[in-house]
Amino acid sequence: MDERAALALIDETLPAAGDDAAVVGSLVVTTDMLHESTDFPAGTTRYTAGWRAVGASLSDVAAMGARATAAVAVYGAPAFDPEELSAFLRGARDVCADAGAEYVGGDLDGHDEFTVATTALGETEAPVLRSGATPGETVCVTGTLGRSGAAVRLFPNAPERANDLFRFSPRVAAGLAVAPRAGAMMDSSDGLARSLHQLAEASDCGFRVEYDALPVDGSVRDLADDPDDERDLALYFGEDFELVFTTDDPEAAREASPTPVSEIGTVTEGGEGVRLDGEALPDRGFTHN
Repeated sequence: MDERAALALIDETLPAAGDDAAVVGSLVVTTDMLHESTDFPAGTTRYTAGWRAVGASLSDVAAMGARATAAVAVYGAPAFDPEELSAFLRGARDVCADAGAEYVGGDLDGHDEFTVATTALGETEAPVLRSGATPGETVCVTGTLGRSGAAVRLFPNAPERANDLFRFSPRVAAGLAVAPRAGAMMDSSDGLARSLHQLAEASDCGFRVEYDALPVDGSVRDLADDPDDERDLALYFGEDFELVFTTDDPEAAREASPTPVSEIGTVTEGGEGVRLDGEALPDRGFTHN
């Protein structure tokens, strides 16, 4: 089975695993695994890898509207180079500091390719799930879209700029700020298009979104070959780790968030599906296989 079928099987067996993080009392917990061959393009520094790997799990905590508390990681590699390991640890600690959390260690393992498994913890008494979107709400997104896609394009010739784009800030502070006003929320790690479809399925709703309202990152506009290429990077590439959420008070959410918030469309009835500029938006996005 492919990744989506595997996730569906897990959801059927473990209902608590269906959101960005599992909720256990007031605790939220999430885990991720990243591989050199699929997640770290040639030129990715170990510092960036540490930042990005741990940041991916912190982003899941953010998507629950939770306060991030701690993270751990398993570092697997063919050999333990001291400079690479030290750089990884600095990246992991720095992204935790960026999110208001603490990096508290993990494990080492020999592996045939560089691989990282991360776990992050957070706390909230009122988690925001994917299932709370209501027709009539506004759908919003934090930050900009397409940074990771642009970074991948830049790695071969401009690795320093690419690494900079690859080090995203987990939107923990924004998640906390908008949570009281959010009906449903998740992060955009699989791309905006797939995130909207996942929210629509969880909330039994539809979405009507306008492309011109999307906060496309300036790097995407600079690098895209043509308008269709730009749309692919902004909508489908994924790995941007922005928050996608619905709200009945977008102005209050925008004013509360320390990160820019863009209103990109509205929540509709379930039978209308997910539509971009009036046309059906394909359910495409990042996959791990």
